[in-house]
Amino acid sequence: MNERVLITGATGFIGRHALAPLRVAGYEIHAVTSRDPAPRAADTEWHRTDLLDADALARLVVAVKPTHLLHFAWYAVPGRYPTAPENLAWCNATNRLLAAFAEAGGRRAVFAGSCFEYDFGYGYCTEDLTPAKPSTFYGVCKNATREIVAGFTRQFNLSTAWGRIFHLYGPYEPANRLVPAVVRPLLRGEVARCGQGRQIRDFLHVQDVADAFVALLGSEARGTINIGSGEPVALRRLIELAAAIIGRPDLVNLGAMPPRPDDPPLLIPNVWRLREEVGWQARFSLDEGLRDTIAWWRAAGGEHGAATRG
Repeated sequence: MNERVLITGATGFIGRHALAPLRVAGYEIHAVTSRDPAPRAADTEWHRTDLLDADALARLVVAVKPTHLLHFAWYAVPGRYPTAPENLAWCNATNRLLAAFAEAGGRRAVFAGSCFEYDFGYGYCTEDLTPAKPSTFYGVCKNATREIVAGFTRQFNLSTAWGRIFHLYGPYEPANRLVPAVVRPLLRGEVARCGQGRQIRDFLHVQDVADAFVALLGSEARGTINIGSGEPVALRRLIELAAAIIGRPDLVNLGAMPPRPDDPPLLIPNVWRLREEVGWQARFSLDEGLRDTIAWWRAAGGEHGAATRG
């Protein structure tokens, strides 16, 4: 039987990067976007559908009859998504999508979760050990959706996995996030005002994130899987490396921005399951990923805005 994948959020930050690896993997691709007009590609069938419309969602799944589902779509407007009421709507839409997918005979579904589901007090996050204790409404809705997916999986014996994303960067990233907030002013010859950069994080290039999800989709791994590089880095080191690549370390002003009281000093994933059960490892080193990202921003001229639901 031909493997037919329905990918949501296909024009979003991660989704757009997942199309190429899905093609390489041999899927028949059905990509969903809420934008008008939908993109065109000879090897991808695009569906302009509002997934928050329950009837439209149901019609889409019945028409496509996907064997596989890769679900990225969610409300993701920077600065607003942690507290936005739209999170609840996307929780409900995802549950409807799961039920419709199973009803249509779907076999394997992978969903995008978030490190914001974890209890940040632990710092080092392992899927089956670190408690889920989200501190934002976004995290609450993501984690609630994960629990519903897990319960549905047990009840109806559907093959599912939940990829918990940590920190990512790369082409098409919203401009007010860390890496572009450093790179863009430096490329313009302006001062990049930063915090002290003492926090330890795990950063993964967005193409690697997308590749990891496609590998997860094609694997037998079930349950929650952390999506990360396994290479912790201090934010200060990342900032200094980006400035060195651009050739303007003199324009970095560390300590100019006050620390956020809710920002944990350590937040990194255990990626054993991703490496050993899925058999995946990152292709980009931090240096290579930043060089690729800086080249993209230089070519783009800094003219890109916020990511939405795709």
